[in-house]
Amino acid sequence: MSETRDFQKEYYPLPIYNFRVTVSGTTVSFSEVSGITLEYEIVTYKHGLSFWEGEGFRKYYYKKYVPVTLKRGVVKGTNIFSEWIQEKENSSRPMDISLCDEMGTPLVSWKIGVAVPVKLQAPTFDANSNDVAIESLEIMAAKISVVHH
Repeated sequence: MSETRDFQKEYYPLPIYNFRVTVSGTTVSFSEVSGITLEYEIVTYKHGLSFWEGEGFRKYYYKKYVPVTLKRGVVKGTNIFSEWIQEKENSSRPMDISLCDEMGTPLVSWKIGVAVPVKLQAPTFDANSNDVAIESLEIMAAKISVVHH
């Protein structure tokens, strides 16, 4: 028995190829985004009676930065990433990565409250290749949340 299209839309996992990245309200095209991680610090707490009562664990909810890598094809006349990484002050920007349906409507979004660029990597140049030139931008991300639409 085949399932209907509505059943598949409701219960099947979402494909990863249709996503949108928005930086400070501007939509930017990328071919790949990786490294989005929600991570909290867990600390083992030992006190004077730990040998008797056992060790305690505490989870600290503070701003922990994680590296996120964004890759895109090099396009003539666009240098927003080189300008962004060279900003001296206030270079943090908000960023949204949204997984979309076939109509482009966001279904799940990963919101990054603080995104600071730390590395811009030029493409690998190879005279024997016919591949697209891909540049890589690494940001340090914090205040990450997941929103289901």
